Amino acid sequence: MTDDRPPLSAGSDAPPTATHDVALLDLDGVVYVGPAAVPGVPVALSDARTAGMRLGFVTNNAARTPEQVAAHLTELGVPAEPGDVITSSQAAASVVAGLVGAGGRVLAVGGPGVTAALTAAGLTVVERAEDSPAAVVQGYGPAVGWTQLAEAVVAVRGGARHVATNTDATIPSPRGVLPGNGALVGVVSTVTGQQPLVTGKPDPAMHAECVRRTDARRPLVVGDRLDTDIEGARRAGADSLLVLSGVATPADLLAAGPVHRPDLLAPDAAGLLTAHPPVTRAGAAWRCRGWTAEAVDGVLTLQADGSDTGQTDGLDGLRALAVAHWAEHPGEGAPAVVRGGDAVATEALRGWGLAGD
Repeated sequence: MTDDRPPLSAGSDAPPTATHDVALLDLDGVVYVGPAAVPGVPVALSDARTAGMRLGFVTNNAARTPEQVAAHLTELGVPAEPGDVITSSQAAASVVAGLVGAGGRVLAVGGPGVTAALTAAGLTVVERAEDSPAAVVQGYGPAVGWTQLAEAVVAVRGGARHVATNTDATIPSPRGVLPGNGALVGVVSTVTGQQPLVTGKPDPAMHAECVRRTDARRPLVVGDRLDTDIEGARRAGADSLLVLSGVATPADLLAAGPVHRPDLLAPDAAGLLTAHPPVTRAGAAWRCRGWTAEAVDGVLTLQADGSDTGQTDGLDGLRALAVAHWAEHPGEGAPAVVRGGDAVATEALRGWGLAGD
C-alpha cells in the first residue's frame, strides 16, 4: 500500500470496497475459469457494486471481442457493457496503428478478437506473408496452429514487426493450466531469432486506459498472476489484490520478487468485501493474528499460538510467511523452505501446497 511497510504487511482495516473506488479485474482465473464463474464471485461482485465500487475488466486474453466478453460476463451474473472491457488485442491494435499508420497491412494470428481489434483501429488485416504485412500481431486463440505460426514466421523473417498481445505462458482451465499465448509466441521468436514487442499487461497502458474510462481516483487491480497483474499494478502506480483462484500458488507468492509482491491477498475476488489483517513485527518474527512466522538459517517456521488461528479467510498464516520471507529477501525473489512448528501449522502448510514437517 502507500506507506513504507513491506508489501502485504499493512493490510486494510476496512474492506477494499470502502477504500478503493474502482476494481480493475482480470478475468481468466479471477472472474471465471474456462466457461464457468469462480464459485461465489458473481455474488461478491454484485455486493461490491452495491457497496459503491465500480468495476472494470482488463484481460490479456486476446481471443474474444469486448462484446463477446461482456456477453459472457452478463451470462455469468456479472452485468457488463463492451466499454467496461479492455483486451490486449485493443492495446496491440492501438500500438500497431501508431507504428504502421492508417490502413497498414497486418497479419493477424489468434482468435476473432485480434482481427476485430485491428479492423476497428483502421488497419488492413491479411492472412498470408505474401500479402506483405508491415506487422504481425499474435494473440491467444484456441484454434491457432502450425499454419498460422508458419505464416507469422515467414512474415517476420521478411521484415514484418512482431507484436504480441501478451506473453502469458499458461492460462487456467478446469483441467489445470494449459498453454497460453506466450508459449506460441515463443515458437515464432525461437524460429525468427527476434523478440516481439509486447503490448499487454504488465505494460501499464491497459490499466491506465481502464482508469481513464472509469475516472478512478484510487483503483485496485485484482489478478491471479504475479508477472502480469501484480507487476502491471505496480507499474501503473495502483494497489493490488492477488487472488489464489487462478494461476498463482502460495509457493509462487513466497518466491515473488519485489515487483511481483501484492498489497493484499485473498482466496478469490470476494476479498473485495473483507478487511485484510495486517502483518506486524513480533521480535525477530512476523505475526498475523494467531500465526507467527520466523526465518532462521534460511528456513521459515510457522507457528500457531492458539490465540486466534481461525483465520479470516484461511490465509493469515500465509500472509505471515510471505512477509517474513520477503523481509529476508527485500531486493530479490527466492524460493522458500518452510516447516510447521506445530501440528496446526503443519496442516495449514499442507493445505497451501507447501512442504511441512
